[in-house]
Amino acid sequence: MKILIGLGNPGQEYVKTRHNVGFMVMDLVMEEFGFDAFVLKSKLKAYISEGVVGGERIVLVKPDTFMNKSGEAVNAVKSFYKVDFPDLLVCYDDYDLPVGEIRFRENGSAGTHNGMKSCVELLGTQDIPRLRIGINSGIQVEDLSSYVLGRFSVEDMEKIKPVLHAAVEKVKNLLAI
Repeated sequence: MKILIGLGNPGQEYVKTRHNVGFMVMDLVMEEFGFDAFVLKSKLKAYISEGVVGGERIVLVKPDTFMNKSGEAVNAVKSFYKVDFPDLLVCYDDYDLPVGEIRFRENGSAGTHNGMKSCVELLGTQDIPRLRIGINSGIQVEDLSSYVLGRFSVEDMEKIKPVLHAAVEKVKNLLAI
């Protein structure tokens, strides 16, 4: 079994914001694999979609917590499904990377990302595999919170679309599917 978690904020007002890149990737993975729509599992504090790909059970997760409390959902899902870290992947936006860049790491610090900080704190380890997707358009921002909660410009949205699809391919490669 593999668990794929996209970090983001729940609610219509956050759809297509920079901070919801993880959710966008999970939606594309769901479509790519032909899984059923996400369903809220309140016990897990998350929306879940699952299916089988190449004989492997895949669980897609979008936390129903706000970003700063993502670790609550990630911890609940990890405990419920009883998976180890090599079988878990967290996907999220990263201001420290330029728009269009994707980086996979098996472990490391959370950097400036509060959602990942919550995951590291509640899971008690930095050994969390993660796929980071760059959202920095190269402009100086004074208020990082407003920036990540803002929507992509038309130009950046054109840049991010192929990146989201590349992230899906990276997920498939990491799953060896």
